[in-house]
Amino acid sequence: MEIHDADEAKHYLSHINYYRLRAYWLPFEAPNQNGGHQFRPGTKFTDVIAVYQFDRELRLLLMDAIERIEISLRAQWANQLSINYKNALAHENSSLFKEEWIWERGYKELKKELQNSREIFAEHYQRNYDHLKTAPIWVCCELMSIGNLSRWIANLKKPRDRQNIADTYQLDEKELVSFLHHLTIVRNHCAHHGRIWNREITVKMALPKKKPKELISVFNRNRDALARLYNTLAMLNFLLSIVSPASQWSSKLIDLLDERPLQAMGFPENWRTMQFWG
Repeated sequence: MEIHDADEAKHYLSHINYYRLRAYWLPFEAPNQNGGHQFRPGTKFTDVIAVYQFDRELRLLLMDAIERIEISLRAQWANQLSINYKNALAHENSSLFKEEWIWERGYKELKKELQNSREIFAEHYQRNYDHLKTAPIWVCCELMSIGNLSRWIANLKKPRDRQNIADTYQLDEKELVSFLHHLTIVRNHCAHHGRIWNREITVKMALPKKKPKELISVFNRNRDALARLYNTLAMLNFLLSIVSPASQWSSKLIDLLDERPLQAMGFPENWRTMQFWG
């Protein structure tokens, strides 16, 4: 590896763990049957840093999208249950959920979050409504992580309840549930500062097959792309067009992806010619 500025390299290595940075130069290594780690000719330390910085900016952009979608889903879950069942405490009714043990675990976690929260709204309900077991569903949803929310939605007994939520996003309820599980994994990698740009994501999302029509042809359905990030980005871009159409997230993503190694992210060759990406 070529290092043109030793002081700069020392600076980066004093603030970024060597083992962490090493994951970003693996794509620059030449194939070696003996297990060696020889770099391809012309590899520069600055190239590795550029990939590292790209990955960081991509994580931040992903977190921006996930935050908007998570907040929207909280509202939809709370609205659908409270309105459909005319009950501000619908989440306390275990009969609305498929697996009681999953409901019970989530319910206990929710009570604990409410008791330990230092949010003003949570303390208000603890102080003034201590006769309640938890709090109204529109309060409780604000204390849920996306992982917990994903489980609450997936565990709804009636498919119609899940579909009422999915209709907001023009998706089939099974595909929404699958995507939320997948998105929880992506979000955790981002939140813990994990490498994301060329990662194989262990929990794959079920790709929509029938609706929405404008999204079906956008996905990369090749086998080697199913665990990569492209399809995730496509789904996020579509959902943001519904949740936050003025966000300009798609433009920011395209600017970030300019002249980047996209094959490792599962991008199809013709992605940039698709009307979907503008």
